[in-house]
Amino acid sequence: MSAKPQPGLREHYPHLSAITTRWMDNDVYGHVNNVQYYSFFDTVVNRYLIEAGALDIHAGSTIGLVVETHCNYFAPLAFPQDVQAGLRVAHVGSSSVRYEVGLFAPGEPLAAAQGHFVHVYVDRATRRPVKLPPALLQALAPLQWSAA
Repeated sequence: MSAKPQPGLREHYPHLSAITTRWMDNDVYGHVNNVQYYSFFDTVVNRYLIEAGALDIHAGSTIGLVVETHCNYFAPLAFPQDVQAGLRVAHVGSSSVRYEVGLFAPGEPLAAAQGHFVHVYVDRATRRPVKLPPALLQALAPLQWSAA
């Protein structure tokens, strides 16, 4: 049996990105709906890759396909809060990357939610796995993190 997940610390994420919540993100209970957390994960990963020059969503020959996601929830987030999305890389394979994301309320040191997001990088046309391109490896280097 595995240990109960615990919220991570903001300082354990080398990259932080602000995400503005919207009115429509809230559910009938008055907090961000669970499906939006996965959208936040997707946003922080892809925004980082695009800004780092490692992902060309329009013409790049290599694209990342999501093959696995997971999220643990610890505290609610709600509109109109801004969310700080922390990003780190837990594993780099030959054609895949495991990103870990922590979502933080303003000023909070502990994640309100955290999880992971696995991309397998494939050729845009054939959808067959490819080796991670050098530009991607370079962009991932400052995000690599180990709990040890």
